[in-house]
Amino acid sequence: MKKRIIWTIVTGIILLSMILASCATSTSKSTTTQTPVTSTTSALTTTAPLTTSTTRPVTTSTATATGHWWDSLGTPQSGGTMTLQISKNILYFDPYQGEALPQVYTGWMEQLFAPQWTMDPAIQNYRLSFWSNEQAGGQLVQSWEFTSPGTFVLHVRQGVTWQNIAPANGRAFTADDIVYHFDRMLGLGDGFTKPAPYWGAVAAYQQLASVTEPDKFTVVMKWNTPNPEFVTENLQAPGASPSIENPDAVQLWGGVTDWHHAIGTGPFILSDFVDGSSATLVKNPNYWGHDERYPQNQLPYIDKLVLLIIPDPATAMAAMRTRKIDILEGIQFQQARDVKKTNPEILQIPTPMTGYSLDPRNDKAPFTDIRVRQALQMAINLPEMASTYYGGTADPWPCSLTSDYLVGWGFPYSQWPQDLKDQYAFNPAGAKQLLAQAGFPTGFNTDLVVDSAVDSDLVQIVKSYFANIGVNMEIRPMVSAAFTTFVMTNHANDAFAMRTQGTLGATGNPLRQFSKFQTGASGNNALVNDPVFNAFYTQAIAATSTAQMQQLLMDCNKYVAQQHYVVSLLQPNAFCLYWPWIKGYNAQYAVISGGSGPQLLFFYEAHFWIDQNLKNSMGH
Repeated sequence: MKKRIIWTIVTGIILLSMILASCATSTSKSTTTQTPVTSTTSALTTTAPLTTSTTRPVTTSTATATGHWWDSLGTPQSGGTMTLQISKNILYFDPYQGEALPQVYTGWMEQLFAPQWTMDPAIQNYRLSFWSNEQAGGQLVQSWEFTSPGTFVLHVRQGVTWQNIAPANGRAFTADDIVYHFDRMLGLGDGFTKPAPYWGAVAAYQQLASVTEPDKFTVVMKWNTPNPEFVTENLQAPGASPSIENPDAVQLWGGVTDWHHAIGTGPFILSDFVDGSSATLVKNPNYWGHDERYPQNQLPYIDKLVLLIIPDPATAMAAMRTRKIDILEGIQFQQARDVKKTNPEILQIPTPMTGYSLDPRNDKAPFTDIRVRQALQMAINLPEMASTYYGGTADPWPCSLTSDYLVGWGFPYSQWPQDLKDQYAFNPAGAKQLLAQAGFPTGFNTDLVVDSAVDSDLVQIVKSYFANIGVNMEIRPMVSAAFTTFVMTNHANDAFAMRTQGTLGATGNPLRQFSKFQTGASGNNALVNDPVFNAFYTQAIAATSTAQMQQLLMDCNKYVAQQHYVVSLLQPNAFCLYWPWIKGYNAQYAVISGGSGPQLLFFYEAHFWIDQNLKNSMGH
């Protein structure tokens, strides 16, 4: 149960800082060979004493004479078992059925792209799901290029083999396997005339016109958009593109509905599955992959990966405390603070969540008046909320569409002009003046339909701020399923809505932010209808370069901040907990998404290792 946070007390919660070693490294999209590391000493993550600072974790360079930022990670070791929690059962084992638990698929199947493992974290934040066209790395493809707008040529990595399981029997992976996958998912050929029910409904893939293989190791994709970021974002973002299934298994069994038929090219082999209880994956002895940082080392390092299906968060936390699982992600700051007191040996890493917001209906009075929306924003003291309620673990400034963590992809608060900052500064007197100008000199009554999973203490804080300017808000909580139908499907709310994932401060795919307030878009809960905003999406789809996309996104972020479509709260951190014997882990892609548990792709997990001596010394 959530502990009630007393609003007026300045807490002693402290900010977890982490020092991540970094120095410049190549941003080439093709896989390159790195110099083997011969001398490494310390662990990746250092937990500093907790403070009340409102600054985000700092990335600093601690590279050694070898010139690699990863020199401080320690020497990788092979062997051992890693145990993780997932909160949902694995319902199927074929991407044709949809995208449920895509990170689990990547244990035995692989994708076209993966993050560049050698990328300097000062340039690319590994805790985010977005990797730009210039930062993406290859997995099943070695390199790629746009030969003309909308024509995407991929060069398949040679030497990749399917797992040595019938009917694949360790054969070579070729371009035809990629073509078969997209034909099957989207009904583009190979006897498939209709798309899979799930993937046919994914709007991005409706832009993919054809996929062909001119030779054994080349794939040519034709897209209906010239935008290179659109193409690569929808193919390489972690979890965005479905993993490549084995055509031999599909043709023999008509699909992969039985876990015994799960075959891929990945680092692990699915060796056991107990419905609703666990999945066990073991090292693929014939895996093609090597550690890009230590190219002499074949992956994966660990021998066995166990996934425990634990839907209840309290049970999962108990399993973490008692060392039954090694990593637990998506922990709110109150609970992370408690763990720090009771289990200081468990290490913690902050990772940014989507920013919270209150979404008023822009099509209904009084919210049709921008002065009302601006007044509501000025009623909220964001710095006070950051320092007291969040105890300094959240940045004290507002968000626009994209998070400041997405460097180069938005309009960071530090660049806002002063007059715009003033519109978000705490100013109850100014808020009352704006309400009076809008015809509400004494305020008004309203209501808030809220997903019951939202932090109720936070909602009460916002309610008290609004009351100070005469806006009296009744809170109407709904269970998540009912909230989704009432607000997101039927738009039956008449005033405010607040969901568990906010509208602002996104840390994922920037292109998707252009549709956040698009007229008629399913995620437009504020019911915005603004031709100026709509035009940004049209321009973004037609953009032909990354630089164009970045400028458009900056302009769009600025416009959204100026229009006050929604009330911006803060972008808090969630926390990833892990036992110190897990090495190489730094909350990679620890995005909180759908409550499915760890969002780590097995590309990452194949690179982690276990310090068995440390684990034994800690009594495990």
